[in-house]
Amino acid sequence: MGSFDRHVDLVPSGRDGTDEYRPGDPACTSALHGLTTASPRQAALERLIDGYRSFRDNFFSRNRDTFARLAQGQAPEIMMISCCDSRVEPAIIFETGPGEIFAVRNVANLVPPLTPDGSAHGTIAAIEFAVCMLQVGHIVVLGHSCCGGVRALLSAHEGTAIGRWLQTAASARSAAVGASCSGARATLQRVCEYEVIRTSLVNIREFPFVRERTRLGRLSLHGWHFDIETGELQALDPEADEFVTLS
Repeated sequence: MGSFDRHVDLVPSGRDGTDEYRPGDPACTSALHGLTTASPRQAALERLIDGYRSFRDNFFSRNRDTFARLAQGQAPEIMMISCCDSRVEPAIIFETGPGEIFAVRNVANLVPPLTPDGSAHGTIAAIEFAVCMLQVGHIVVLGHSCCGGVRALLSAHEGTAIGRWLQTAASARSAAVGASCSGARATLQRVCEYEVIRTSLVNIREFPFVRERTRLGRLSLHGWHFDIETGELQALDPEADEFVTLS
């Protein structure tokens, strides 16, 4: 997709980018030292530092010209609104490099509606910046399986910060409950994940600057769903209003 020298050590486990630690590897030694002498919490932090050093010495070193160009500004074609779930990392799933995706992550990949008083909101501000300033050509709402935010939406969390945030998708919960005929919890969960994506797309379309650019054919909206267990990616077919698997 880009001109980056992609390699598995973009998210390495060892200094050489392999999936396993090797004896004698400096990064491995450092990480293993942290695991044996520090608490699990401290070891996790040391793992990040080891990862940064590997990134600096490998990926960054090989792509200095790219980062020098990116330091002058960004021009991504795609904005992606995804969940903050640690198991769903868009840059890994889609093998993108720095500068390719303008990303926003929040609980359950929600886009709240514009409020009459125009009160500030981080997700809305990011969409406005992406559309009006960066002039992205695509906005993708990426949902996923086993979403904890959707599970919370289907449960009682009134009065909490999570509950107040998830009220944005109250209509998605109602639609999912109405559409799920089997009564199985797993089925209801998946249907609700789909409905949350639909709800976010409906809200995005109400933004005046989005509506204008989609009318002119300068912006396209997409709803995608990623299955963590199978790796399957589905896309919402706007005409059939169904999610279909992308091959």
